[in-house]
Amino acid sequence: MSFRDREAGGALLAEALARYARRPDLAVLGLVRGGVPVAATVARRLEAPLDALVVRKLGVPWEPEVAFGALGSEGVCVLNQDIAAQVPPETVAGVLRREALELRRREQRYRGGRPRLHLRGQVVVLVDDGLATGASARAGVAVTRRLGARWVVVAAPVGSPFAVDQLLEVADEVVCPVQPPDFDAVSCWYEDFDQVSDAEVEALLTWV
Repeated sequence: MSFRDREAGGALLAEALARYARRPDLAVLGLVRGGVPVAATVARRLEAPLDALVVRKLGVPWEPEVAFGALGSEGVCVLNQDIAAQVPPETVAGVLRREALELRRREQRYRGGRPRLHLRGQVVVLVDDGLATGASARAGVAVTRRLGARWVVVAAPVGSPFAVDQLLEVADEVVCPVQPPDFDAVSCWYEDFDQVSDAEVEALLTWV
């Protein structure tokens, strides 16, 4: 099964999350950038507020789809030790420096004049467009926990069974309707998987 685009993936995901609709304590967060269009559809259908959570995947330079970890705000750094051990330490350090700068840039841009996230006591649905290694989502879970979320659901239209199993160790629930055993890359499961721009993210957040 593949999805026409991220909005179509979000529509299927919203059906799987229907039991959370119209909860007064619900917040839907899209992982920047690819998760935001999916999360926007989920938030509209669940009648929940939408926001963005900036997490930076730490990609292996010679194979960018593969993450050896992820960075998040609140000082969160999650490493996949099995993959990180195969990357030279100086390469790891360089990727960390570059991605930390980009994390700060995006947080400043996307938050704009809006206050920082307040999640204390909230039920949070953390949305991405797909789960490959799960590193970005793991970092996202850690950030939402530090911000006081009471219950954290990781949600994506498609993901690898490995990533789902890993995320079940840190999230309260993982909702992933399509878990192909032959999962390769997230992009393989979308007909339209164009990169999401900063402008698109900002536009989707304007209706919050």
